[in-house]
Amino acid sequence: QVQLVESGGGLVQAGDSLRLSCAASGRTRSMGWFRQAPGKEREFVAAISWNGGSTDYADSVKGRFTVSRDNAKNTLYLQMNSLKPEDTAVYYCAASSSYYTVHRQASYDYWGQGTQVTVSS
Repeated sequence: QVQLVESGGGLVQAGDSLRLSCAASGRTRSMGWFRQAPGKEREFVAAISWNGGSTDYADSVKGRFTVSRDNAKNTLYLQMNSLKPEDTAVYYCAASSSYYTVHRQASYDYWGQGTQVTVSS
């Protein structure tokens, strides 16, 4: 059983940056970030392989967001730059039993409680 705790969300203006963190209670394999905007389904944002050697992004965040991890600290990060109002959502981190990047939510076994990101125009 792995517990995940996100932090770093907040209220920012369009064009600003935020860095989200996700602290895991133990070692993890591949991990991902997802988000859910009001009235919408939860969607894939980014994923990273177990050793950080491979990353993948949703088209909507490519070039603006960067996923990384520090396995010594059991921590996952999401650096978000050039934020847009459409990035407003609750952001969730998740851990998968796979070693490689995965998009499918069903492939993730553990989820955090989420952190709110609000981007004003």
